[in-house]
Amino acid sequence: MAKADVKKKKPAMVKGFPPEKAAELYLRLAKERPDPKTELEYKDPYTLVVAVALSAQATDVSVNKATKSLFKAANTPAKMVKLGEAGVADHIRTIGLWRNKAKNVVALSQMILDKHGGITPRTREDLEALPGVGHKTASVVLNEIYGEATIAVDTHVFRVSNRTGLAPEATPEKVEALLLEVTPDKYKRGAHHWLILHGRYTCLARKPGCPECVIRDLCEYEPKTSA
Repeated sequence: MAKADVKKKKPAMVKGFPPEKAAELYLRLAKERPDPKTELEYKDPYTLVVAVALSAQATDVSVNKATKSLFKAANTPAKMVKLGEAGVADHIRTIGLWRNKAKNVVALSQMILDKHGGITPRTREDLEALPGVGHKTASVVLNEIYGEATIAVDTHVFRVSNRTGLAPEATPEKVEALLLEVTPDKYKRGAHHWLILHGRYTCLARKPGCPECVIRDLCEYEPKTSA
């Protein structure tokens, strides 16, 4: 009897940039912005948590305008709880989802008082347990304040990762996992900021600025724009 044909397994598709290409991409972005950091205005871990929680579906510019007056009125958990939902709402009405955000800001402030003695928690688990603080917000805080190699995937990071081919995936969670895999260790600390700022100022959603893009030749986006 003839032996049954053995089906050859197709090699698994490798997603994302290879190490050398990813390193070159980050090297160029790092030269363009040697000191990447969040554009949200804050003074300490607590005010950063509040600012990032408020930034969901809102621009950093609009959040900074709102928190300028909010943090003058209340820049600690105790003061924020005393200010109350109505008081917080008065300061943040100009940003999206302000009603729910006001509720969350007061609730997370109360939890920090009740469970952490008024000190903003340091661990991801405790941060994500705060009302209105999800995985992305916790990643931003851990990266910005404590220098952890986290990569928070917002709309800009998601777009740049997929458009360039750096880390193409269907969901923010999968993009994050692939970014952590393809990003060289030396660049993980700043990766979130480089990608978000590149998406905010160069790789725009409607018309990417390909002519002035420092990673144009590395990018796998086909319909590149011209001047």
